[in-house]
Amino acid sequence: MTLVKICGICDLASAEAAVEAGADLIGFHFCSSPRRVEPEQARAVIDRLPRRPQVVGVFIDQDPAEVADIARFCALDLVQLHGSEPAGYDAGVPAMKVLKVRDGVLQAAGGWPDPVMIDSWSPDQRGGTGRTWDWELARPLLGSRRVFVAGGLDPVNVGDVVRRYRPYGVDVSSGVESRPRVKDPELVRAFVAAVRSADEPR
Repeated sequence: MTLVKICGICDLASAEAAVEAGADLIGFHFCSSPRRVEPEQARAVIDRLPRRPQVVGVFIDQDPAEVADIARFCALDLVQLHGSEPAGYDAGVPAMKVLKVRDGVLQAAGGWPDPVMIDSWSPDQRGGTGRTWDWELARPLLGSRRVFVAGGLDPVNVGDVVRRYRPYGVDVSSGVESRPRVKDPELVRAFVAAVRSADEPR
């Protein structure tokens, strides 16, 4: 089953919509981002959820000690690294490195363990871009690694991506928002439903 991650959670209603729709993971931005939240805000949301999915913290070139402190405070299951962090970066929590597609070339995975995420590169956005890319570039890595696909996914196109490429997981933020920082429950449900309908037994 393809894992579904709803990222850029900023409030309890958005987190509840993700959980109720059946998302496997939710993500909070603790980096420089329009969707940045403070650790205290994230923890308050997490503590009030009726069911706790896996919780991911998004970071960009931040000190491992800072990341470790936030991870402990929020009980993060995974940290997602969008910067130039070197392989071996250790914040005491499992890490998922984001590999960027730039000028038609996919960044090498190097020594990073599974899972990894593939997203599009942007000169003005170091985190998620919300922009599609040539998913065919990921096919070799998808055949050998546990890969989350991100970048420009929405309820309309995610089913086709899952059927064609069979990723380990998919990640969405702006593609299920009614406006920046606010998730639309209908879009969240439609996104998860599209993934589930495209899934096949593995």
